Amino acid sequence: MTIENLSSNKIFGGWNKQYSHQSTSLNCAMRFAIYLPPQASNGQKVPVLYWLSGLTCSDENFMHKAGAQRLAAMLGIAIVAPDTSPRGSDVADDEGYDLGQGAGFYVNATQAPWNKHYQMYDYIVHELPALVESMFPVTDKRSIAGHSMGGHGALVIALRNTAAYQSVSAFSPISNPINCPWGKKAFSAYLGRDTSAWSDYDASTLMRNASEVDGASFVPALVSQGEADNFLTEQLKPGTLQAAAKASGYPLVLESHEGYDHSYFFIASFIEQHLRFHAEHLNVS
Repeated sequence: MTIENLSSNKIFGGWNKQYSHQSTSLNCAMRFAIYLPPQASNGQKVPVLYWLSGLTCSDENFMHKAGAQRLAAMLGIAIVAPDTSPRGSDVADDEGYDLGQGAGFYVNATQAPWNKHYQMYDYIVHELPALVESMFPVTDKRSIAGHSMGGHGALVIALRNTAAYQSVSAFSPISNPINCPWGKKAFSAYLGRDTSAWSDYDASTLMRNASEVDGASFVPALVSQGEADNFLTEQLKPGTLQAAAKASGYPLVLESHEGYDHSYFFIASFIEQHLRFHAEHLNVS
């Protein structure tokens, strides 16, 4: 696997780096950022938190705005932030901000023209961790988190791959995309009009049906939601997720925060809580 280092910046004793590589899942060049804490430069392998960003974002938003590196350096956790979709002149796109490039929704598209490149689920679950674990001083212990569309992706991926993740968290996730405008638009395009396929990518449906039978175990989940979020009622629907957890007995902690909106000001305010939550389940301190 060949990867190209695009940038490298030292921060809190570790390194924040950005890479490009040719993705076999997405059939295009893909970019990701990684923060390697100082422990990773001292011969120690560290666990990884994967961060999935939201609509219109890239790999840079979280790394530049969340302020996560200081505590990640103290805890000894690497952070990997992929881009939100495939990109390029030959990659299908849409005029709307909520479909196409920048809006991959972390699904495997089945409909043309999207299915040629938009295989974000496979990229996040399989290709990217394999690349990271082969190229960097990290262990195979993973947690996953995200914001908005990325919160949807993180929850869905953890719920569908319980053996692969130690914990999952989300800020302002799209909790019930099969029943909100953003989700209906994206899923109709990527997955087709047959809505029976949509439930595989709906966190509320997956959480309601979750169980600990057949060797599967619950992945501990933390969700933070701002009460002043403009998208709260129409798009995010955290109450649906909470009801699903209650129905299945899922270990979800859903916190509501007065006055906070959908921005990175909200994420920066509570990222320490989320990192410490993941550190506990990754057995670092």
